[in-house]
Amino acid sequence: MTASFDPRRHDPATDELAGRVVAITGASSGIGRAVALACARAGANVILIGRNARTLESVHGEIEAAGSPEPIIALLDLEKSLAPDYDQIATAVLERYGRLDGLVHNAGILGAVSPIEHYDVPTWVRVMHVNVTAAFALTHVLVPALRRSKDASVIFTSSGVGRRGRAYWGAYAASKFAIEGLSQVFADEMEGSTNVRVNTLNPGRARTQMRRTAYPAEDANTLPLPETLTGPYIALLGPASRGVTGQAFDCQSH
Repeated sequence: MTASFDPRRHDPATDELAGRVVAITGASSGIGRAVALACARAGANVILIGRNARTLESVHGEIEAAGSPEPIIALLDLEKSLAPDYDQIATAVLERYGRLDGLVHNAGILGAVSPIEHYDVPTWVRVMHVNVTAAFALTHVLVPALRRSKDASVIFTSSGVGRRGRAYWGAYAASKFAIEGLSQVFADEMEGSTNVRVNTLNPGRARTQMRRTAYPAEDANTLPLPETLTGPYIALLGPASRGVTGQAFDCQSH
């Protein structure tokens, strides 16, 4: 497998992720919810990670109603959780499944859309913590479970402004640049000695709450639904992308 692999061109089988264990952060809404539902439809045992029990239970119910493998809910507030909270999830994954085959880092916050000279410092710290430090911490505790997989995939959700900075995107853009770097470092460490591959995926424009906050005057009807963007996630989580690591991909053509 080479870097020429394009997850946008892959046509997943209906049971693409059968038997795989996949954890998804921010699984209660938006792209995270859509990816969770798509993974379940593809046969995965999904771990729904988020901070809102009610909305996670709603996603859980949708998956059950569709006859997919029963998911589990792991409550984790990325802003407030402490080390024992992360350890509890890692322990539960190993006890229940003995391994982890996929980890999708989707949760994140926008912060302020503001010039750097006016950016609120506490907001900057909060965005960097939720978007970067928490993703590192969760990855850190789940490495042992990922190592036990015969074919594990980690996806860090990126952004166009995390690959080419733009004015006023402040901490969000900086956090996504950091995610790109974290992914590259982790990929390099895992390659050759493990079955863990690591890539970033930029979903692009989508009809989500974060997008509405960033572009309040935009016509949401012109944006693709999150459900239409899940294919590349499935492609990168499944066997088709085995051996592809350290790459940066997009869900949509520019």
